[in-house]
Amino acid sequence: MAINLKNKTLLKTGALINGEWVDGNNHYNVFNPSTGDMVAQVSCCGKQETVIAVSAASKALKLWKRKTAKERAQLLRNWFNLIVENQRDLAVILTEEQGKPLSEAMDEITYGASYVEWFAEEAKRIYGDIIPGPSNDKKVVVIKDPIGVVACITPWNFPNAMLTRKIAPALAAGCTVICKPANNTPLSANALGELAIQAGIPAGVINIVSGYTREIGAELTRNPIIKKLTFTGSTPVGKKLMRECAQTVKRTSMELGGNAPFIVFDDADLDAAVQGAMISKFKNAGQTCVCSNRILVHNTVHDRFVKKLIQATQQLKIGDGMAAGTQIGPVIDEGAAQNILALIEDAVAKGGVVMTGGKNAVNGPCFIQPTVLTQVDKTMRIFNEEIFGPVAPVFIFHTEEEAIDIANSTEFGLASYFYTRDIGRVWRVSEALDCGVVGVNVGAISNEMAPFGGVKESGNGREGSKYGLDDYLEIKYLCMGGLDK
Repeated sequence: MAINLKNKTLLKTGALINGEWVDGNNHYNVFNPSTGDMVAQVSCCGKQETVIAVSAASKALKLWKRKTAKERAQLLRNWFNLIVENQRDLAVILTEEQGKPLSEAMDEITYGASYVEWFAEEAKRIYGDIIPGPSNDKKVVVIKDPIGVVACITPWNFPNAMLTRKIAPALAAGCTVICKPANNTPLSANALGELAIQAGIPAGVINIVSGYTREIGAELTRNPIIKKLTFTGSTPVGKKLMRECAQTVKRTSMELGGNAPFIVFDDADLDAAVQGAMISKFKNAGQTCVCSNRILVHNTVHDRFVKKLIQATQQLKIGDGMAAGTQIGPVIDEGAAQNILALIEDAVAKGGVVMTGGKNAVNGPCFIQPTVLTQVDKTMRIFNEEIFGPVAPVFIFHTEEEAIDIANSTEFGLASYFYTRDIGRVWRVSEALDCGVVGVNVGAISNEMAPFGGVKESGNGREGSKYGLDDYLEIKYLCMGGLDK
C-alpha cells in the first residue's frame, strides 16, 4: 500500500550507513496492524551491515566530538525544526506501521522533538569543575568527554520518541550512534534519519540498521568499538543485553518493563482520578511501559470509582488509527492480542469479573475491547505480569499501608500513580513507593525536562532532563602539578 505523504523523501526503506541509504539483497515486510496490509519492504540487515555501520560511526566520532558545543547544538536545532515542520508526515508514517490513532502519533512527534530541542540547549551546558587541590603546587580539574560510539535499541510502541530521547543526548555529548529500531516500526526511525541528513548532521554520526535482530544485537554488544548500549524494551531482553555487554565492559542504560500501580485513596477527587486512569491506562491501547497495570482503589470508594471508570471506558472509540475520532487502535500484532486475551481468561478462571470488554473487537484480530476487570487478586497473572494492552484490573485495599505494600509487591519499579488531597499523604506515599517516577494527581508524567527511568528490574540510568547527558559522558580527572614554580 502507498503512504500518502507531502514530503515523499521521508519514506526510506534502506539502511542508513555513513550518510547513505543502502538497499541490501534481503528484505522483510512491514505491516499495518489495523488492516494487515503490507506497508513497505525494508532492507534486512545483519552482522555485515552492522560492522560497516560501527566503523562509520567510529570514523565520524573523531570529527563530531571536536565540533564545538555550539556547533552541535545548532545542528540538533536544525533537526528539531525539520521534525516539527514534517510533523504530520512523520505521524502518518508512525500510524501506518504501528497503528496508534493519528492524534496520538502527532503528539508523539511533538514529544519526540522536545528531546531534540532540549538537548540542543543542554549541549552548551556540559560543565566541568575545578576542585581545591591537596597542596599549593597542584590543581585538580575535572572535564567531561563523550563516551564514544553508542548503540541504541528501541521498541515499537513509541518508535519516534524512544529514538530521539537516545540520539539527542548522545549527539549533544559528542557521541555518534548506531540505531536498531524494532522491525515492526523501522520507517519512523528511517524518516528521522533522513531529516538528520537534511539538517546537516554529518555522515556516520547517525546510522540505522534493522533486520536480523540477533545478528545485529550480537554485534552491538560484542564489538569493542561501541562503548555504551542504551535499550528500551522488556526486562528479559534487557538482562540478556547486559550479560552480553559485560564481555567488553560497556556502559548500559536500560529502560525496561513496568507494572505500575494506580492508587485511588478515599479522599481522592474521583472524577479527576478516573480521567487520570483513562490517560494512563488506555493511551496507545495500553502499550506503554508506564501504563497503569494495577488500579488499587480504597474499599469505601471502590464501587463509585468502578462505575465511573466503566462509563468512561465504554465511550472509547475503537478503530483504524487514520480514521477520524479513533481513540483506541490495534495492538501491535495478533500474538500480542492473544497474550492479552490469555491474561483476561486467567483472571476470569480464578474469579475475576469482566465488567466491560474482555474480547476481541470486531475491527480485526489485533483489536482488543477496552476492558475493566474487578474481583481480581494477587494470584492472577494480571497482577504480576505487564499487560501491555487496554485492560484495567481494579483491586481493593483498606489502608494506606496496605496500598503501599501491594504497590511495591513486584520486581518492577518504573512508575507509580496515586490520587489524594492529603498533603501529608502525598509526601509519605511518594517516598514509600519503590519506583523511579511518581505521578501525584496526574495520569501523564513524561516530559523532556524530567529524569525518566526505573529502579529494581525496571532498569538503570535516566533519560531526559539535565541528568540525561550523564550516561553519555566520561568524567576525566586532571591533576596538574608544579604550579608554584
